[in-house]
Amino acid sequence: IRRPPRSTPLYSSAASDVYKRQPLSPGRWSRPLCYNISQGYWVHLTKVIGGGFLSRHRHPAPVHGFVIKGSWRYLEHDWVAKEGSYLFEPPGEIHTLVVDESCEEMITLFHNSGALIYCDEDGNTVGSTDVFDRIEAAKKHFIKVGLGEEYVNQFIR
Repeated sequence: IRRPPRSTPLYSSAASDVYKRQPLSPGRWSRPLCYNISQGYWVHLTKVIGGGFLSRHRHPAPVHGFVIKGSWRYLEHDWVAKEGSYLFEPPGEIHTLVVDESCEEMITLFHNSGALIYCDEDGNTVGSTDVFDRIEAAKKHFIKVGLGEEYVNQFIR
């Protein structure tokens, strides 16, 4: 399905954008941009306020990201992803995303090329999510905020 290009910004702090952001946990949201069901990837904006631990995970396929605002780091590495940074997460690497308390607000665009596999401290799989799980969660969120289940369709490719 071909859709016209979007004329609205990818991210807005406007009240209308709040309904598009799906809560992940307190102070953490995901705002969908694209769910590609034929290739199994999704593109989204992750927003974190107030700092904290996001998740320990790995991916079976590459992930690309671009920091739009703020900064974050992985516990397993000694670098910090700052505003304007591009990042690449190689398949199979376990990493733990952390936003430091000193960061007021972090927003990063992520392109997940496959599943997200959650891990415990020993690297054992404790859960996973894929593009289809993300779509179902988005449908539930959009129903809850009054946008309706069909609202998710604009993001599906």
